[in-house]
Amino acid sequence: MKKNLIKKLALVVVLCLITVPQFSQPPHKIRVLSYYAGRPELLDSFKIENMTHLIFCFGRLTGNRFSVRSPRDTATIQKMVSLKSRNPELKVLLSLGGWGGCKTCSDVFATKQGRKEFVQSLKEFYDYFKVDGLDLDWEYPAIKGYPGHKFVPEDKKNFTKLVNEIRKLGHDHELSFAAGNSERFLDSAIQWKQVMKKVDYVNLMTYDQSGPGSPISAHHTNLYSTPDQPRSADFMVKSLLNMGIPSEKIIVGGAFYGKIFENVDSINNGLARPGKFKNTLIYRNVATQLPADSGWVYHWDEAASAPYLYNKVKRQFFTYDDERSIEMKTKYVIDNNLGGIMYWQLAGDLYKNGLLDVIDRVKKNYTGGNR
Repeated sequence: MKKNLIKKLALVVVLCLITVPQFSQPPHKIRVLSYYAGRPELLDSFKIENMTHLIFCFGRLTGNRFSVRSPRDTATIQKMVSLKSRNPELKVLLSLGGWGGCKTCSDVFATKQGRKEFVQSLKEFYDYFKVDGLDLDWEYPAIKGYPGHKFVPEDKKNFTKLVNEIRKLGHDHELSFAAGNSERFLDSAIQWKQVMKKVDYVNLMTYDQSGPGSPISAHHTNLYSTPDQPRSADFMVKSLLNMGIPSEKIIVGGAFYGKIFENVDSINNGLARPGKFKNTLIYRNVATQLPADSGWVYHWDEAASAPYLYNKVKRQFFTYDDERSIEMKTKYVIDNNLGGIMYWQLAGDLYKNGLLDVIDRVKKNYTGGNR
């Protein structure tokens, strides 16, 4: 009798485990990566405790060697490392390149000698600064990037060789790279399966989808695709998942800045209309420079999960990430078992109650997802 009762209770427990959805419980263990290109003294103004990674931007090549541009860069790296006193779990990474910062990458990384000398210099930086790794931001291997910078088809395999050479330093330091947000990058820039076996994760630059050269006032950092704008963060994520890339190695990008377009008519509240790129604006200055009382009206594109502002009198359109869209992106990361969220860049955020706080709030309180 007693044995039968125990068996029945055990069966009930098993059935409950099978039939009740298993939701993850906060706080969620996702990476929160902050690219930073500001002054060292400003770092104290931000909530370092709310991030997992802080990435110095940017190192460059001097000859075949990794280098920094100025004493201020040195001070910035040292300041970043010192912030581990506030957040002992913080990882500080160097980054190579950036937009316009990899002019000689194609030539240097084309040779075995170039790759070896680069990695040796990188080790010297690791040892001297006590940093935790490198993010490769070569924009771009094998496809057109910054105007005038060399790119050749061989860059694709040479990027893989570079990653392999860096990995000879071991796994004590993290290794990642920044990926362009285009079909051309997906198809032609990277040997995905070979590279993703070696790196810890890839940072998807899911922003700058509109800007200089764009003929219409499109979103620049939308989460989802629309008929007018097929490229999106979701498009990039699904493309990598379809290649077999592990979800936990995919980092989604957010933008702590926006873009203004001018000469935009009022049809569709200025969205997806002919216009001309005017300038960028960091998130911290949006409320003061584009206030509602001067004609700026807030709109939300439900299909794209993206906000925008339109000023009918000035005929100007502004595309950006705000609290709502960053919340949606963070939940998307958790719901899809992705590795985390990054953003360009920390210096554009509010010092208090900013977008970094939104990410942290979702990490701590969101009860969705299936982690």
